[in-house]
Amino acid sequence: MPKKPKILLVEDNRDDQDLALLAIESSGICCDVQVVHDGAEALELLLGPTQGPPDPPRLVVLDLKMPKVSGLDVLRAMRADPRTKYLPVVVLTSSGEQRDLEDAYASGANSYIRKPIELDDFNQIMSGICSYWLLWNESPQSAAVDRGMDDTPA
Repeated sequence: MPKKPKILLVEDNRDDQDLALLAIESSGICCDVQVVHDGAEALELLLGPTQGPPDPPRLVVLDLKMPKVSGLDVLRAMRADPRTKYLPVVVLTSSGEQRDLEDAYASGANSYIRKPIELDDFNQIMSGICSYWLLWNESPQSAAVDRGMDDTPA
């Protein structure tokens, strides 16, 4: 039986974090959400000195503008490491800068979404993210996790 999928939410703004958690819960998709509050915490969790997390996330939802380590630097580090090379990353940011969008995709983002202002829009977006990445998408990372394997394809 497959494990309940896990999302890693990397978000420094408490209000946006709370909105994301409520939206994920209201999506009706059964998953666990782990929250870290800056890029340094995300890197420690994903790429720390051990073999990585024992139960890796199926999806990372990543803010760009964060203290300590930026979302772009987290993304670059993830793509450079074989353990997280294929892990889906959705950038969820307030930035409407074209440069941020281009840099995110150049650094290996799977998706780039601007945070909506309206609560209903935020709920719809998070429901779509969860549905697509946790239920429909197949990736080398998710297949290995579903089979209970710790290795990630190179």
